[in-house]
Amino acid sequence: MIYKLIFKLGQHLRNPSMEECSLFLKESESWSLEALEDYQLKKLKEILRFAYAYSPFYRNYFEVHNFSISQIKKIDDIRKVPIVTKRLLLDNTLEIQATYKFKKLFKASTSGSTGEGLEFSRNEEADSFNRAAIFRGYSWYRVYPWDRNAYLWGFNFSLLEKGKTKCLDFLQNRFRIFSYEEKSFAHFVQKLRSAKYFHGYSSMLFQTAKLINERGLVLPKSLKMIKGTSEKIFDSYQEEVKKAFGLKIISEYGATESGIIAFECPEGNMHLNMEGVIVEEVDNEIIVTNLQMKSFPVIRYALGDYIQLAPRDEVCSCGRKHRILKEVIGRIGQNVYGIEGVYPSLYFYYIFKNIAKNSDLLLNYQVVQVRKGELEFRIEQSINEEEIRILRKEIEKYFEKNIRYKVLVGVNLIATKHKFKSFLSNMDS
Repeated sequence: MIYKLIFKLGQHLRNPSMEECSLFLKESESWSLEALEDYQLKKLKEILRFAYAYSPFYRNYFEVHNFSISQIKKIDDIRKVPIVTKRLLLDNTLEIQATYKFKKLFKASTSGSTGEGLEFSRNEEADSFNRAAIFRGYSWYRVYPWDRNAYLWGFNFSLLEKGKTKCLDFLQNRFRIFSYEEKSFAHFVQKLRSAKYFHGYSSMLFQTAKLINERGLVLPKSLKMIKGTSEKIFDSYQEEVKKAFGLKIISEYGATESGIIAFECPEGNMHLNMEGVIVEEVDNEIIVTNLQMKSFPVIRYALGDYIQLAPRDEVCSCGRKHRILKEVIGRIGQNVYGIEGVYPSLYFYYIFKNIAKNSDLLLNYQVVQVRKGELEFRIEQSINEEEIRILRKEIEKYFEKNIRYKVLVGVNLIATKHKFKSFLSNMDS
């Protein structure tokens, strides 16, 4: 098959280490939890030694915090390593970058949800390991990276950018939609019939499914996997997506700076990529250590998400012993400003989770802080007065009388830079 040959050639040229990484990850997939943790401990010591030797930031940071690598005797001793905040990562990018002369480096960057992007270099071995970990997840669904695939990751390009994107998509046996205009959309859905997987922003996957169902278009039958990433996957998305495709959206969780953290298996559990990262839950916050990236060490990094890990002894029916990430709850540090006082935006997660659980009311929502003390709760569905009453009761349980708010129903939810956020604030601070 031509696309398999193109992929293998590209892999050989760009990621020569990936074949070895893939073989290792297929082997370690069947390891016991103890074996996985033994490997993590070995790699943790290795990355700590490397960071101390070649990263000016970490050498100084460890010394200032009186941390010695000799303190690491077991995996739980990782808690003795000082935490690195996002602010530290942004302010010390050049000092974190290793001085070691790697054979091959790739430039990596994040857009930055607060407007502050991060740019760093990723060594080829780490890049290959990360790609191999993602493709291992694909293999759980009998999907290969060279299979025909549809991609939803923004479509508002200039003519030049659109041309470049189409060339790159051709090489990756990939296609995407550039317009939801009826004729273009019908053509896109027709092409979906030949695709093996469909991936991109979860809000865009949902909107595509919704349009297919509303327009009564012929449903794609060959899809094996629908993968959402970079955004929250609302429970209410799944019904529409299953109706359109016969499959649910599965989750992939990670970040540019941390690498792939977890991938959902066919049994519905998100398994940690334990060979690539160590994940800790500290006061409901994720702290992540990348075990493979030496060029830009990411060690005990506060990524900025609230999470919930399953108990260590919880085992998935798929048979894999990799620990389970039960939920990515939401972003840290987004404040809601009341008439008096400040509230965490995490409240919105609990409000909508509670009404889903207690009243079987699944809603697609976006909350907007209009100004201090004022919120708009934008609901995509057209809900009735009783359902609005249930929502209002839950809102007032969390905010009492310290917020003035409106509930708007039947609203088209807003994406920023093609990415949907469940909370938007017009506050400057």
